[in-house]
Amino acid sequence: MNKKKEIKTNKWHKLSHFFKQIEIPAKTTLLEEGKVSKNMFFIEKGCLRTWVNNKGKDITTQFFFEGNSVSSIESFRTNQPSLYSIESIEECIIHTISQKDFYIILDKSPSIKKEMEEHLFRRLAHYQQLLLSHLIETPQERYENLLKKKPEIIKRVPQHYIASYLGITSVSLSRIRNRR
Repeated sequence: MNKKKEIKTNKWHKLSHFFKQIEIPAKTTLLEEGKVSKNMFFIEKGCLRTWVNNKGKDITTQFFFEGNSVSSIESFRTNQPSLYSIESIEECIIHTISQKDFYIILDKSPSIKKEMEEHLFRRLAHYQQLLLSHLIETPQERYENLLKKKPEIIKRVPQHYIASYLGITSVSLSRIRNRR
């Protein structure tokens, strides 16, 4: 179920006035690394990515598609500068909620608070898997696992972002793809 539909379901419907729908073009920065995150984003249509700048090199850390939510949750919760940027890859329709309104919703709805806890746990597990894959798998294995687990990334995301996410160059990714 996508977030727009979810927002209109029972528990979200009464809270939908907190959300603002916006349309953004591709390559739009929603949050810059080093800035404090004041909004959370729910994707109705499109693709977002998170990325860090490592001495001028752009390193993609995660991709988000329809039905996903994203923010720099660490920054959002602590009011500390974000460790990464959030950017659109495609033209997007997103629903945004402010930090203040998000906390109002959490106070009003224990079930939504529980959903957010589960979301954070899944995100932590994802980052744990990503770290371990970079430690124990070859680039070829990381690519093959990406094909199996997240084929939409291969179809919708430019190759240079995929290479960055896998921790390899675009040339190395081309070689891996040609071996298949």
